[in-house]
Amino acid sequence: MAAAEVFVPNLLIAMLLNGFVQALQIGAYAARYAGVKTGRIATAISLFNLVMTASRLATLIVTPALGGLADATANDALRNHLAVAPEHLVDIFALQLRLVVFSGTIGTTVGLMLMPTFIFMFVRGIGSFERQGSVLKAVMRLADIGVMREVAGSLRFPDFSIARSFSLAHVPRKLLIANVVVTAVYSIGVLASYYASVLNLAARTTAVGLSGIINGIGTIAFTLLVDPTSAIITDQAAKGERTLGEVRSLIFYLAVTAIAGTILSQLILWPGAWLIAQAAHIFVSSRHS
Repeated sequence: MAAAEVFVPNLLIAMLLNGFVQALQIGAYAARYAGVKTGRIATAISLFNLVMTASRLATLIVTPALGGLADATANDALRNHLAVAPEHLVDIFALQLRLVVFSGTIGTTVGLMLMPTFIFMFVRGIGSFERQGSVLKAVMRLADIGVMREVAGSLRFPDFSIARSFSLAHVPRKLLIANVVVTAVYSIGVLASYYASVLNLAARTTAVGLSGIINGIGTIAFTLLVDPTSAIITDQAAKGERTLGEVRSLIFYLAVTAIAGTILSQLILWPGAWLIAQAAHIFVSSRHS
């Protein structure tokens, strides 16, 4: 397959946006550390939820680009009166989806590397919110030239030798395993649905519609399995029952396991798409039975 067939504008848009969204989601972990450091846990959690909500909404921008890629493959088959998309087009589309997943891995890694900068921004954000009394005004402060200079001056990559200082001793293993699984599922929820729409052209609309269910399951799993435990650890640190170093270890390993989750998502992309295609086929078949 030619590179021109793979690297079309919609793919590049999807990759850039997905990488940005994943970096933003990892950066949101810094809110917990900033909350303990400043003693403003409730404010930090509010900012954490704001960033996570913004990142979830940003994924909606990725969807049209993915839809364009899927439609290009499906429309080619329909124009030629084919019930199944040609294998070479499905292979191209599958590669494009894997590149989008890979961009998420890169974005997650960049988010980890920029963690010191995210911590700086959250600490500043908490202070700005308290002074301004408004999240909107605090966010608008980022457009101030002086603040932009400070943020740019805070840009620095961490010294990877300090990774040895992050201890696993006080980070629950079940939390990290859950984060890997949840991240893997959430990373491919939309992608697998579009993949399924190409695998089963007769049920392509139903397959895409199932993406909401998968992402909903991922969000619920995060809310039930990952967020509460990390919140408890943060609260314990705020009360002096844990050290600030333990919170640093927590956000470091959450970021690392998120990277592992995006890698795992490469393995479950096709099985996930196949299952969605089968489920979509059942819905379509039941309509005609």
